[in-house]
Amino acid sequence: MDPTTDNAGQTGHPGNPRTALEALRAEIAKAVVGQDPAVTGLVVALLCRGHVLLEGVPGVAKTLLVRTLASALELETKRVQFTPDLMPSDVTGSLVYDTRSAEFSFQPGPVFTNLLLADEINRTPPKTQSSLLEAMEERQVTVDGTPRPLPEPFLVAATQNPVEYEGTYPLPEAQLDRFLLKLTIPLPSRQDEIDVLTRHASGFNPRDLKAAGVRPVAGRADLEAARAAVAKTTVSPEITAYVVDICRATRESPSLTLGVSPRGATALLATSRAWAWLTGRDYVTPDDVKALALPTLRHRVQLRPEAEMEGVTADSVITAILSHVPVPR
Repeated sequence: MDPTTDNAGQTGHPGNPRTALEALRAEIAKAVVGQDPAVTGLVVALLCRGHVLLEGVPGVAKTLLVRTLASALELETKRVQFTPDLMPSDVTGSLVYDTRSAEFSFQPGPVFTNLLLADEINRTPPKTQSSLLEAMEERQVTVDGTPRPLPEPFLVAATQNPVEYEGTYPLPEAQLDRFLLKLTIPLPSRQDEIDVLTRHASGFNPRDLKAAGVRPVAGRADLEAARAAVAKTTVSPEITAYVVDICRATRESPSLTLGVSPRGATALLATSRAWAWLTGRDYVTPDDVKALALPTLRHRVQLRPEAEMEGVTADSVITAILSHVPVPR
């Protein structure tokens, strides 16, 4: 189905936001090979008005993925390379003195965009990391006592390198909890890597998405309609109790010093609803909860040092909990 333009000039599929968002996968695949789970995670985050932590080694197309998503959704995107000398004002913006008017005027920072790529967020000191907290939680930036609203939609996609910790500042638990999802970007399979190299040999330029054929297939109107539809997705009392039981089990796990908070339980319910709607249903099943449990909860738990030394991971603890918590029928 070809995208059309509605009366407001928005690109999309009038009346069928699910079709529009499903088309994103095919469009992003024109530039990014084999990252369907990450694409789905980013769409779920947009539906839930959440933010995403992308973890993967350099060179697995994290930046390209966010840029391509923004292009396919006709949204603005900006990238900030987080470094040890980056100041909070470099992210949020600052007051600049105008010599002509003899007044201070606000110069917006890169956070004033739809999709902000915070590259290597753990390379900047906590003071600058925390400058994103108000933006992520309140959807605004306060400078000199004046709150300034951010554009809608607004999503922070922050990246981390999982293997290099020298000279980094690990995000504190309170800030990790602000991210709706933590998505791991794996190295590609052999065939996917062959496809990547074949594309580059054929002249693919990751800096020129238009030449790669990437075009807008959905827009803000589709996203708003989709969010409204997700909000109507039914959640039974049994599913709510199932989510609570999973999160409470993390707090009792002998492998963890920190379990999932009530905010994490709320997040799991929200992502499960979005996933249920994306897969074509207007109600949530236990399988929806299981499908989103790892990306929604893995960054909200903290392993005991002795468990970590034994090779236990957050994913393995959550997977074990999912296998033990009774599933509602």
